[in-house]
Amino acid sequence: MTTLRTLGRTGPQSFPLGLGAMGMSDFYGAPDRAESIATIHAALDAGITLIDTGDFYGMGHNELLIHEALAGRPREAVQISVKFGAMRDPKGAFVGIDNRPAALKNFLAYSLKRLGTDYIDIYRPARLDPNVPIEETVGTLADLVKAGYIRHIGLSEVGAQTLRRAASVHPIVDLQIEYSLITRGIEAKILPTARELGIGITAYGVLSRGLLGGHWQAGGASGPGDFRAHSPRFQGANLEANLKLVETLRGVAADKGASVAQVAVAWALSRGSDIVPLIGARRRDRLAESLGALTLELTPADLADIERAIPADAIAGTRYAPEQMALLDSERG
Repeated sequence: MTTLRTLGRTGPQSFPLGLGAMGMSDFYGAPDRAESIATIHAALDAGITLIDTGDFYGMGHNELLIHEALAGRPREAVQISVKFGAMRDPKGAFVGIDNRPAALKNFLAYSLKRLGTDYIDIYRPARLDPNVPIEETVGTLADLVKAGYIRHIGLSEVGAQTLRRAASVHPIVDLQIEYSLITRGIEAKILPTARELGIGITAYGVLSRGLLGGHWQAGGASGPGDFRAHSPRFQGANLEANLKLVETLRGVAADKGASVAQVAVAWALSRGSDIVPLIGARRRDRLAESLGALTLELTPADLADIERAIPADAIAGTRYAPEQMALLDSERG
């Protein structure tokens, strides 16, 4: 029987892996609606309880998709995590962050309608709004908790100082942030601070947008709307160097009778019971592969081999383009 994990000191219990639904609507090329819904059903049937989305994923498409997929399922059996605040224009370009109280309440009203629910389990700003103090954002969210519209408050991509300021206003159940074998920046300050404050981690990018999936090749197709066409880690010499790291990890995985993806997910799971990795699977076969990590036992020697294969600072290229990196409070410590 799979042991559940608790999101922070005050949060809900969750299956050890969550499902990130972003790619079912946006950022990785054309989605397949039928396969997306089948993948959500397969995740729930496997025991997954946490589904992560954002109101800007496909400009509402993702929330409508989740609503459709959850039809007929008990609402209390699923934890829906929603990010808000990222604004887009009609062409899909990002045009800023808005975490003002009035905007926040507006975003929430639309999400509740699209999801077909009267509450959201975890509601979080997608990025820190430089024009709105985090205390004001969290204070507004706290009022919405009292009103019953949201159950818990989460944050995304903020640094240690912001975490402290937010937690002084209201308990924060989790910080959603990129964390993987090749993205380990949170280990210096952010992860220790989260643990001190009793804040869990929902780790996205565990497979590094496919790099650690073991299926990406140099010259791999990235069609229209695919984030990776502009990601520094998937460009030229950076991609070449990063794929060499993956091949080294493939050798370690083979010795364990596992896939590269399974080793990467199992490594993330090994980092602590307060961490719930989000699997961004768009297909049932990829989901099943990642779920296989739950039965993969990594010994201290295995973990040492994995970290020799991919040292903490070995990745080539930043995780976002410069203009997006500038929006990340988490990159400022």
